[in-house]
Amino acid sequence: MQKQHIILRDIDRDYLKQLLTKGSMKVRKQKRIQGLLHLDEGKNYKEVSDLLSVNYITVSVWAKSYKTDHLSFLDERPRSGRPIKFDGEDRAKVTALACSQAPIGHSQWSLRLLAENLVTLELVEEISYSMVGLILKKPATTP
Repeated sequence: MQKQHIILRDIDRDYLKQLLTKGSMKVRKQKRIQGLLHLDEGKNYKEVSDLLSVNYITVSVWAKSYKTDHLSFLDERPRSGRPIKFDGEDRAKVTALACSQAPIGHSQWSLRLLAENLVTLELVEEISYSMVGLILKKPATTP
């Protein structure tokens, strides 16, 4: 007989099945839901990890999280990492300066010249020329 890792409460099982039938959701959340339902059906960690193309340890973490937090672990928690340094307003300032007339003595803007002038004009506290290039290269994406 195979060990059943979790047994979902009836209300949780119904809620998870209902979530899967609704519109769009993040893939991570969908995989967590599917993983819990597969574990409830009696599949082991290895089978679920193969079905959902996730690591074996990930499935065991889902099961452990359900046992302690029930369904509150389904939603993403904020991830650690470096905060965004330049918001949309700062990016707009960089773009506006790049679209303006180059200073006297220069035929066009260079990335280094833009970076110097952004700091000199106090549009931003500090910025590197490579960051100016990245801002001008691709449009701002909103998370």
